[in-house]
Amino acid sequence: MSTFPMAAGRRNGIRLVLAALIGLVALAGHAASLLLNPGLELGTSFGGWQTYGANTYNLANAAQAHGGTNYLKVYQAFTGVVNYDGIYQDFIAGPGAAYNADGWFFTATNDAVAGQNAAWIEITFRDANANILALYRSALINTNTLATHSFPKSVWTDLRVTNQYDPATYQVTNTVAQLVAPPGTIFLRYQIVFYGDANYSGGSVFVDDLNLTQASGAPYGNMNIVWSDEFSNNTINSSLWTFETGAGGWGNSELEYYTSRTNNAYTSGGCLHIAAKKESYGGSSYTSARMKSQGLFSFKYGRLEWRAQLPQGVGFWPALWLLGTNIATIGWPNCGEIDVVENNGSNPLVEQGSLHSGSDETGYYNFIDGNSVTNFHTYTLDWTTNAILYYVDGHLYQTQTGWSSSAGSYPFPFNQPFFLLMNVAVGGNYLGNPSTTTINAGTTFPGEMVVDYVRLYVPTDPLQITLKKSGANYQLQWPSNIVCHLQAQTYSVPTGLGTNWTPIVTTTNQVTLIPGKGSAFYRLTSP
Repeated sequence: MSTFPMAAGRRNGIRLVLAALIGLVALAGHAASLLLNPGLELGTSFGGWQTYGANTYNLANAAQAHGGTNYLKVYQAFTGVVNYDGIYQDFIAGPGAAYNADGWFFTATNDAVAGQNAAWIEITFRDANANILALYRSALINTNTLATHSFPKSVWTDLRVTNQYDPATYQVTNTVAQLVAPPGTIFLRYQIVFYGDANYSGGSVFVDDLNLTQASGAPYGNMNIVWSDEFSNNTINSSLWTFETGAGGWGNSELEYYTSRTNNAYTSGGCLHIAAKKESYGGSSYTSARMKSQGLFSFKYGRLEWRAQLPQGVGFWPALWLLGTNIATIGWPNCGEIDVVENNGSNPLVEQGSLHSGSDETGYYNFIDGNSVTNFHTYTLDWTTNAILYYVDGHLYQTQTGWSSSAGSYPFPFNQPFFLLMNVAVGGNYLGNPSTTTINAGTTFPGEMVVDYVRLYVPTDPLQITLKKSGANYQLQWPSNIVCHLQAQTYSVPTGLGTNWTPIVTTTNQVTLIPGKGSAFYRLTSP
């Protein structure tokens, strides 16, 4: 978390320092690269990267690489028309967030970029439909920069992204120190581009040790938390969640009996635990829990975050998902279903996100570098009027913009309110219907899905405190629709600032301050 001062002043003996504490990402953490596999060291499969074009290769040669063993080699497609080759990654973002980007490039004297060919790093900020809102590039590697020695041959050179372009004309408009996401930004794309001319010109570039860091600003920009469950209480919040109970397969040939017992669902250590157990109960061989917010909370559009770890084992089917609130009147799949994340417990290296509405759309995320669903990850869904995007730890892996339903015209049903569900099934069609014998032989029970939090972000007014005069007193006020909490510290001349922030309990979005001696420091925390 990071503290951002908003205002300060002395009013009739009370010194006020007002701040917002944003519960998103610490500024100290911005130095770490946001890219997966930035050094291209995870073999020749380009783990974490998407490739395009005919001649993009991940090569292994420690003597040639800038760092480590692997590096990218890219050159044009030789098709007789202008062509593009390279790699890219998409990462979640928001308006106002600022970034730095760079990477190391090399073109050999005996295979230097020729003709009208060129290579560069490109950062684009995009909306939910991938339309480019802002465009930034590094200096270009081309015959001009090679001739003037601004890019020397056969030397690794660090290219920083500092040139801003007009995305409509592709003309340079400015030189900048940071890359700032404009209004409407949903994600950014970090891209290596090799432009090949139509004249079959030769030359290649090597690329290595790529980097993207957040420099300043809240990563989600003007989005703030408007609903959340942090599971910090001793019991599950019955004003947010209820249980579906019973057996019968739930339309998927599942084998468990869902209960509302604390044996199967409970809070501990600031997390929700949903435990699937091997036990005879109600005619079933297993028990588990299926929680939902139906009738208690629903929403339409926004950025939904689930931070969770999932169980591994044959027969486990954990899911975090959404159903349309009109399911009781039009049934499934007409109501629509959004699976934010689900996993086959026998394969912890792959998770998937899906839409069901009569047509089915599914994308898969493959974990790399020793990771799996058994570790905590943040699963995020961006739901807009005509696009639904899926992320794991901020990395965009799927975008859906087309679907159909016999119950209504596009974008129905994903233009209606949905409620949330969390469950761990045992067995079922999704898993290939393993038998109880197979499950018991290959699985350790109990298996738990552990959920750290669920948060919904939407664009709001800034999370900040304002000070207003109210008669002889003063009022601290802040936005009423953001999940946040006021805290205070006192200050005295002999002892200085206090050591702990004290919560200020209030049921509204304001408190009244009575003038007097002494000083006080106030801040907001979110969530």
